Amino acid sequence: MAIKRLGQHFLKDESVLRKTADILEIGQDETVVEIGPGHGELTKYLLQKNPRRIIALEKDPKLAGSLYKNLGLGENDPRLEVITGDALELLPELLKKGGLGEKYKIAGNIPYYITGYLLRIVSELEPKPRLVALVIQKEVAERLSALPPRMNLLSASTRFWSEPEIIRRIGAKSFSPPPKVDSALVLFKTLDKKPDIDPAAYYSFIRKLFKQPRKTIFNNISAGGTQEERGETKTKLAALGIELNQRPETLGIEEITGLAREFPEIR
Repeated sequence: MAIKRLGQHFLKDESVLRKTADILEIGQDETVVEIGPGHGELTKYLLQKNPRRIIALEKDPKLAGSLYKNLGLGENDPRLEVITGDALELLPELLKKGGLGEKYKIAGNIPYYITGYLLRIVSELEPKPRLVALVIQKEVAERLSALPPRMNLLSASTRFWSEPEIIRRIGAKSFSPPPKVDSALVLFKTLDKKPDIDPAAYYSFIRKLFKQPRKTIFNNISAGGTQEERGETKTKLAALGIELNQRPETLGIEEITGLAREFPEIR
């Protein structure tokens, strides 16, 4: 939670806060990175799970400076480390410096406008967090957790590295001040097995695949190709069992990954 001009809406629903901490299944040897702790609404419940430590990334210096006091902790308490700054920049830095260890998880009620950026950064972290629990805009949550026949670019991006699940929907009245839209608590379970394809090539391919969702798979990925190249694309799609009038939204993640492997030249 950043200050209001940065998209702050404090989550006050105790049941949602408790549920967020519960679904992370925090072990005593694990670190939890909390993005936007605000006044410590969620931090309080995370501390009750007795993690190895919590690293709280807060962009607002005033909120960061008062977090220890709000939680009744001393500034030298080993269970909590508060870092002032932008989580989008701090997360990769912490990992490079070895500050998170091999066992860490991420939680937060985040400003809606950073959702896409944050998920992309998490997708590039190595090692990745074991679980990620985020409160985000409901509409975005529904898009990123979509399955065929409603697949989309956001879902294809997210499902490349995780299994997203909407745990519960959250009304605007659960926040102070209430936002203009409803929200959802989403749990991302990191995939145990990495897809056998270069991530950069995959993301480049799906941007082309979903560039115009109302067009067919063939038209999207063959756009700009020569007549000969389009003919080769038809042959490859037929071999993969893809119909020429089929749209991207009908594809599952394994089919999309297979297509990306088959068309490595598409950018």
